[in-house]
Amino acid sequence: MTPLGPAARGDYASNVLQETLELLEWPLLCEHLSSFACTPQGERVCRNLELPADFSTSQQRLLETLEIDLIDSSIEGGLNFDGVHEIRKTVERCHKGGVASGEELLFIAHTLASARRLRRQLDDPSLWPTIFALLEKLSTLPNLEKQLKYGLEEGGRVADRASSSLAGLRARRKLLQEERKSCLQALLKLYGGRLQDSLLAERNGRPVLSIRASASSEVSGLVHGRSSSGHTVFIEPQEVIPLGHRLADLELQIVDEERRLLTIWSQLVGENYFELSRLEEILLKIELALSRARYSKWLGGKSPKLYEHEDGQITLKGFRHPLLMWQNLKEQGIEVMPISIEVPSSLKVVAITGPNTGGKTVTIKSIGLAMLMAKSGLLIPCETSPSLPWCEMVLADIGDEQSIQQNLSTFSGHINRISRILDALNEQPVNALVLLDEVGAGTDPSEGSALARALLSTLADMARLTIATTHFGELKALKYSDSRFENASVAFDSETMSPTYQLLWGIPGRSNALAIAKRLGLKLDIIDQAQELLRLSGGLQVNKIISGLEEQRNRQQAAAEDAAALLARTELLHEELLSHWKQQSDRSAEIQQQARQELANSIREGQREVRKLISRLRADGADGETARQAGQKLRQLELEARSISQRRNQQWWRPEVGDRIKLLALGKSAQVVAISDDRTQVTVLCGVLRSTVPIEAIESLDGVRPTPTPQVLVKGGNRKASLNSSLLVRTSRNTVDVRGLRVHEAEAVIEEYIRGLSGCVWVIHGIGTGRLKRGLRQWLANVPYVERIGDAEPVDGGSGCTVIWLKSLTI
Repeated sequence: MTPLGPAARGDYASNVLQETLELLEWPLLCEHLSSFACTPQGERVCRNLELPADFSTSQQRLLETLEIDLIDSSIEGGLNFDGVHEIRKTVERCHKGGVASGEELLFIAHTLASARRLRRQLDDPSLWPTIFALLEKLSTLPNLEKQLKYGLEEGGRVADRASSSLAGLRARRKLLQEERKSCLQALLKLYGGRLQDSLLAERNGRPVLSIRASASSEVSGLVHGRSSSGHTVFIEPQEVIPLGHRLADLELQIVDEERRLLTIWSQLVGENYFELSRLEEILLKIELALSRARYSKWLGGKSPKLYEHEDGQITLKGFRHPLLMWQNLKEQGIEVMPISIEVPSSLKVVAITGPNTGGKTVTIKSIGLAMLMAKSGLLIPCETSPSLPWCEMVLADIGDEQSIQQNLSTFSGHINRISRILDALNEQPVNALVLLDEVGAGTDPSEGSALARALLSTLADMARLTIATTHFGELKALKYSDSRFENASVAFDSETMSPTYQLLWGIPGRSNALAIAKRLGLKLDIIDQAQELLRLSGGLQVNKIISGLEEQRNRQQAAAEDAAALLARTELLHEELLSHWKQQSDRSAEIQQQARQELANSIREGQREVRKLISRLRADGADGETARQAGQKLRQLELEARSISQRRNQQWWRPEVGDRIKLLALGKSAQVVAISDDRTQVTVLCGVLRSTVPIEAIESLDGVRPTPTPQVLVKGGNRKASLNSSLLVRTSRNTVDVRGLRVHEAEAVIEEYIRGLSGCVWVIHGIGTGRLKRGLRQWLANVPYVERIGDAEPVDGGSGCTVIWLKSLTI
């Protein structure tokens, strides 16, 4: 297995990385991944999946996985790699002057045809830019494929059509074979009484008659052998021997001609060595991406957000261990319990405490495996999109390495492995994740605790993040003296004697040893004595404090759930109001349609009246009275038209998808391409720029403003609390999208949007080069009615979205 990637590594780093992969059971995950490959060579590469050596390669693999999944889902039956063969060895042999067999050359032709079919399915740079980039240098060599398929038949046999000489030789051979067969049939009748068997046999590639041994002297010919009993002699009759010689000579000529043709085709393959090698490499990359996508989809994976630098935090919500999922789904194992992990970027060391069998080891293994999956371009089985910092190395000391043969105790085994980890970090300082299981265990508790504290302090300076499990109480106090440390604990149900796989942050865990021992049936007097000793040593008081913290956390969790329920009810009320508003809007549209119909009818009626008046005035008997009556009628029609026009102008205007409108901030016309459900925001296309703006920021081309949409305001009672972005809710009404705009254009859109508003506004500008974000923040810092600005929460866009707190906040 060669999972370390192409980058050269030192011996310490290489050895300890390989050891870590074994401890995290990465080879088993790769074995599962290989079952989703399409070809034998794809399976082999999946089993030996290389870990990328740099951040850009990981990002590239992730984009390939996401795009190929969309392609595979959009094609009926999915992408098909039928006909793709491993051709590397054949191509190399032809390049060196060797001759390939007909079957090997036919495999090359089939691979070229399959590559061309796949290219047709994937060749769309607008939809699949990442996959298309892989295909840019792909050459399917149609002429070579045509020659090989023309000259070869199924099974690799050289076709008669490949050469007129070959066709002639094979025709002559067929005639001789027919002639020899007729001669042999006649000899069977002639020697019928001397035959042991009436069927023709074959010895050494020549046809023979089965003659009884007693009559063998009566048949002239060449003896090719006897039966095991000696009763039968196999004789090639003299009459067919010349025919056999001529056939043998023809066979040699045919073989030479076939060899000549195969040599020509092999030379053509050798001349295209670089194109064919590149083709196989590209096909393998696409197959690996497809295998990652199908495996990730089977896991129900979400695309991770990778941070290149150390300021990225770890967020895994509802992560399910993929190896346990395989056992559950493929082998009918137990249900996999999800775990949630969130480690801020400021932390360097996390100490996880809790009882044995509480899930500590599973937790650190899950973090390590999630890191390797994201690094390799796999999606991660979480409830929401995870975020992880990219780490060049993942190093682990998990499990027991005691050995009788090497005279190693449990403690010695841990120390040897940790020493290798430190040597690797010293030899090649990199951005690393270190996972330690039961750090300092296996020796005197006081000395082990001191050693663990010193080790974690050292790793805090050397590694990106260290996560360690422990039972030492002294390690729980490190967070109070060093801000880089944090405590976490795994929850355990002492009644059911099973872990809950819930990770509690900021609270050290209890061992629950006495509760577990009591549950397992240990004598009560021993339990009571142990509790008394624990009380005298102060440990019981510490457990009570921890228990109180856990209860407080549970109360806070219940309060958060109540708040979430209130928010859900508020959203339902909002949806109900929107539904009523939509009904009113539909009714207004119906009234508008009726008004337009009435106006059209009035216009037609007026036109008829005017035509009648003109006819009367043009009549021969028209006089002054006729003119006066016509004038009165015209004035009456004018007044009616003005009344209808006024009523029409009083109707409000509502934009629809496809309408041409005017952007007030830019003074430019645009087209409406989408409207939000609550009709408070519209997405417009202005040239090549696409932006989402509030409905108040547009008007029709004839200057009519849209009627404002009724809004639902949920009031709160604490202004200070509302300033905390974690207590505010982002909706489509307080969000503006300026991606794709220039800085000055975005400033105009935002200023038009926030004018007269209060509260918070979310501005989506994306990440990109960061120029738009920096320009907007420099401008916002000088806007007088902006109180402060900051990044949004990760679920609301993180660094790709800015939250604006306005000074005129009203609640």
